[in-house]
Amino acid sequence: MKKFLISAVILSLFSTSIFAARATAKFQSESYTLNITYNDTITPGNAIFARMTVTIPKNHKKTKTDSERKAVLQLLQDKKIIESAPFYSISKSKKQNASEMLCGIPVSLWLTEGNYSLKIVFSTPDEEIKEFILPSTLKMRDFNKETLVLDEKNTAIKTDNSPERAAQIEKLNNILFTTLPSDVYSLKHFTAPTESQRYTAWCGDRRIYQYSSGKSSTSLHYGNDYGVPEGTEVRACAEGRIVMAESRISTGWSIVIEHLPGLYSLYYHMSELKVKEGDMVKQGELIGKSGSTGLATGPHLHWEIRLNGSAVCPEYFLEDFTFETE
Repeated sequence: MKKFLISAVILSLFSTSIFAARATAKFQSESYTLNITYNDTITPGNAIFARMTVTIPKNHKKTKTDSERKAVLQLLQDKKIIESAPFYSISKSKKQNASEMLCGIPVSLWLTEGNYSLKIVFSTPDEEIKEFILPSTLKMRDFNKETLVLDEKNTAIKTDNSPERAAQIEKLNNILFTTLPSDVYSLKHFTAPTESQRYTAWCGDRRIYQYSSGKSSTSLHYGNDYGVPEGTEVRACAEGRIVMAESRISTGWSIVIEHLPGLYSLYYHMSELKVKEGDMVKQGELIGKSGSTGLATGPHLHWEIRLNGSAVCPEYFLEDFTFETE
């Protein structure tokens, strides 16, 4: 039986931001070494990203699986998988016998107190399946509550059940749930889409919509709203590919940018678009101007981030979430 050595080292850095502490872990055997950097705090509305370097000893006899190693990051509640995603290659390592991989999974905005854990499932060069638990902690958070009173126009938009709106929702969901491992456009931390610091709503806000008919409904707010005047310049938060640039019933003139496999930024209620579907944009590039199109009670920019289809807090990505820097 082969000896198997597992060691884990956790280094927490104090931060006043929403970004969780950075941690490191190392798992080692005779045929490979895994060095992992990840954020070890599980918080509703955040994400968990893990960056892994896989090193194979130079004297290790190569197998056909050496170039096909697979790994999966999982979030478990009471040992039941509630989120899972595969790692994808980012090929940053300069060592010939090493490769780098990245993975991100969302933490639900509805997450409640419980027993949670993080796990990596790794297919070894010897065709074995190994599981590693990453030490982590749970940190709950409170979300704002607000009531929005809608006029007849916005009530009609919010309650629109037309086939056209249903088709628009299906089209957007098909984009946001698409994960292409080769689409690695940027590993940098994001920048805000506007210089304004005036927030009028946050991702995760619990909302009550009061309709002009007297009825109401409840839902979550999936992004951060900037209270900016119409015509304010909106810039790409990171390099990426424009995968949607069109007018929608509920979100008005809208833009969606793909940055990493399964990671998208969304910009809603624009008055003007400066890009089209298929364009490549750089971080900070002008993509449009803010407005009040679609369901909006006034001029503003709605900025949203989706990871594997789920909404996550945009401010999380303003830090070094891919661990590009030491």
